[in-house]
Amino acid sequence: MFRKRMFLAATTLAYGLALGAAFAAEPISVMSFGGAYQEAPRKAVFSAYPQAEGRPVSEQEYGGEIAKIKAMIDSGNTTIDVVDVDAPTLLQGCDEGIFEQIDWDKIGPKSEWLAGTTSDCGVGTIVYATILSFDEQKLANKPTKLADLFDLKTFPGKRGLWKNPATNLEFALLADGVPPGEVYKTLATPEGLDRAFAKLDTIKNEIVWWEAGAQAPQLLASGEVTMTTAWNGRIFNANKEGRTFGIVWDNQILDSNYWVIPKGAKDVTASLDFIHFAVEPKILAGIAKYIPYGPVRSTAAAEVAPDDAKNLPTSPANLTTSLTLDNGFWADHGDEIRKRFTTWLSN
Repeated sequence: MFRKRMFLAATTLAYGLALGAAFAAEPISVMSFGGAYQEAPRKAVFSAYPQAEGRPVSEQEYGGEIAKIKAMIDSGNTTIDVVDVDAPTLLQGCDEGIFEQIDWDKIGPKSEWLAGTTSDCGVGTIVYATILSFDEQKLANKPTKLADLFDLKTFPGKRGLWKNPATNLEFALLADGVPPGEVYKTLATPEGLDRAFAKLDTIKNEIVWWEAGAQAPQLLASGEVTMTTAWNGRIFNANKEGRTFGIVWDNQILDSNYWVIPKGAKDVTASLDFIHFAVEPKILAGIAKYIPYGPVRSTAAAEVAPDDAKNLPTSPANLTTSLTLDNGFWADHGDEIRKRFTTWLSN
């Protein structure tokens, strides 16, 4: 009995010392977008990392402003080790050289990441989607495909759309019969751009514009629109609160977020170690328990619980006709197209 007590005491002491050492180590500082979005990696990643790797995580929040990252770097005091950024910020930051290069040998094989979610200076983390949604309680005849958004005869009523040319012009061409693989090739031509705007013209008088993500489900809830485009996470959250909003996954438009390391990070090796941990298949799959954003890594799909998988943009059943948003296209052509979109709105 004495030996058993001594063994238990020694084991407890060793565990306590190991745990204490982990939390005595200098934290790795990670910055993301806050709110419900950051709560998911907090539970799946940030809380698990200290136990697995012996180093605590210090969380920071921001609104996605690249200016905040640049100001920190320009000051010569990079205090954040890893930052969660959206795709436009990734592209701009890579072009301007404010992110460290990623040593992919320390992350994993790029072939396991979805197309468009790897970069020389960023590692894809989650995939979200802009989808078509409707209130199942208010529509006896339910839309089943993206083209129904433009079918005012079968589905009369107002349409909610994001007040941005991105996604809307892609949706217009997809609904007009352009295959996903040819959308950006078509949109890059004057004729293709005319075609997209002409398709939007067919519903222009019925459009109710939303600008913040929370507005899309509110438009459905109030009955102001028959259907709306929306971000899938917003619809999921509304349904958790009691709504009965359906999702049309047909021709969903996918977009991603990325982990990056800001220039001047004090310990790039430690930053890479954190990213490697954060994109391990089981860790990525764990995020889906808390927010319906899909893992970018193919090897993570098998780790996702079936009840979670059905709500993800990356579920095989939901990916069949998807289009990945080409942020490079919008970086090259966005200013010109936005001017035309603004003029189109005012006419």
